[in-house]
Formats: sequence, C-alpha cells, structure tokens
Amino acid sequence: MLKHTLAAVAATLSMAGSVFAQTDLPFALDWKFEGPAAPYFVAIDNGHFEAADLSVEISAGQGSLDAIPKVATGAFPVGFADINSLIKFLDQNPGAPVTAVMMVYDKPPFAIIGRKSLGVEVPKDLEGRVLGAPPPDGAWAQFPAFAIANDLDVDAITVEPVGFPTREPMLAEGNVAAVTGFSFSSYLNLVRLGVPEEDISTILMADYGLALYGNAIIVNTDFAEANPEVITGFLGAIAAGWKDAIADPASAIESLIERNPAADAELEQRRLELSIDANVATEYALANGMGGIDADRMAKSLEQIAQTYEFQNAPDASLYFTDAYLPDADARMLK
Repeated sequence: MLKHTLAAVAATLSMAGSVFAQTDLPFALDWKFEGPAAPYFVAIDNGHFEAADLSVEISAGQGSLDAIPKVATGAFPVGFADINSLIKFLDQNPGAPVTAVMMVYDKPPFAIIGRKSLGVEVPKDLEGRVLGAPPPDGAWAQFPAFAIANDLDVDAITVEPVGFPTREPMLAEGNVAAVTGFSFSSYLNLVRLGVPEEDISTILMADYGLALYGNAIIVNTDFAEANPEVITGFLGAIAAGWKDAIADPASAIESLIERNPAADAELEQRRLELSIDANVATEYALANGMGGIDADRMAKSLEQIAQTYEFQNAPDASLYFTDAYLPDADARMLK
C-alpha cells in the first residue's frame, strides 16, 4: 500500500514538474482566426506544443505587417508576417531584433482579385479601371514590382484606398473592378457575399513574374538567441500542425471553430485547402520539408524589391532569414 502511495506521489510530482517546465510563448498571427490559422490550433489540440514543453497562446492580427513591430519590441517572442514587409522594416530599422526563421507560404498568396463581369481577368485589364487596395495590405505592398513585371501603365490605374472590412464588399457591389489581397481570403469572402465563383478572377502574383516569398514565422532575435531550444521546438510543432491539417483538413477546422464559433466551417475548410494547395504544400516544400528557402530565389526576390524600393542599406539575406532554428528536415516533411 505504501509503495503504491509513494508511486502515486512520485507520478503527481512528475506531472507537476512537466507543467511547471512549460514555457509560455505568445504567438501573434497576421490576421483573423480563419482557415489558414487552423494548423496552429491543431498544434495545440494534438499536443505538439505540449510535447515541446510549450504553452502557446495565439492572438489574431490586423494585416501582414501587424506582427512585425509586436515581435521587434519584444511584446511577442514569435509571430507570423510577410517577409517582404520584414525586409523593408529591417532596412528602415537596422539592428531591430527580429528575423524570419521558418517559411510557411513558400508561394505567396499575394493576388489581384477581380470580376470578369467588370473586365478584369489578366494583369493588363487593370489599366483604365479602379483597383481597391488597403494601405497595410501585404499584396498591395508588392503591387509595384508586379506592375513592372507585367509592364503595366500604373498611371492608367485608379487606386482607391479601402479598409479591410470594406474591400470585398466594394468589389461585390461593383464600386471597384478589382482588389489586392490574399488569394484564399478575398476569393472566398466574395463567394460569401454572393458573387458567383465563375465571375471571380484570381491573378496570383507568383504566376505573373514575382519570385517573392510570402509569410513566415518571425522571432525576436534576443529571445531566440537566449532560448534556441524553445524556438526549435516551436517550429517543429508548427510543422506537425500543418502536417496534421494537410492530412485531415476537416478535423483541423474543428480546432478553428472552437476558437471562432461564428465562422462558417465549410467556407473556412475551403480557405485552408486553398492555402495548402497553392501556398504551403509546394513542390519545393514537399521535397525539402517546409520552412527553408532557396538562396538563388531569395536573391532574385531582393532584386525585385529593389526595383521599387530604395534600400537605405545594402540588402543582406542573412539579416532577414535564418535556418539556424529549424528542426531536421524529417521533422518538417508535410506528408
């Protein structure tokens, strides 16, 4: 009897020790709790963060740039943001303690979403029409390079600054002919507003000359340098969450709906699947594991950024991305 009691006490102490050993890690997303955010909640619900001794609290964001200052100031140790915006931020704030450590959107979802009935199907169709663009939008930030790649006469395009909440409604009502946005978000938002799918055109910038990368996991470098094992564990759990979501999108959306009960489960599952197929499970990521980048492609993307952005300092890819915290490739394979 005493032996069983001592064993029970030891087990209780062991469990308590594991709980107390968990590191609290607030994680700042780029946007709302929609389909592409589901894998991060899967990483919680399927125990991947817990297995890495992490207690992760996920916060919604307000755009592709939103998490960058949050992480740079140390308000959040980790976040999710557009790497192109991060590049410009670091150029304007040399030495800021923030960098990308894991590429998630290997093929970025930057897109022009138009309506065929309003005459927009290919890039050149934007000339002579009104384009709605939220100023903080990650896709809008890449538009100048997209315009150069497609030889667009930007003076012939009327740009209407719009807010995120009014972007798709304005397009649905015909007040603009197209909008900038993320392919999987704007497309399905229009569907939800009753725009026929056959009337929607998705002009993915990556299919029209842009070598840019998309959103990545970013870290506060001071925190990462002091806690490298925490970051590596976190990234391994992120990869596991995406792998689970790819294998069972419907189950992943259940995790999302727990955090956002007002969401349309069917719509968000489609949004998740669109992001998987077009942005995450790319040929490169499937072959090499998610998270890494190709040096030649990064160099080309910096050249494209420099076409429309005047660097204050010589661009240096090592300042914007490091693979030092990535777990082994086997731990990052998506299938």
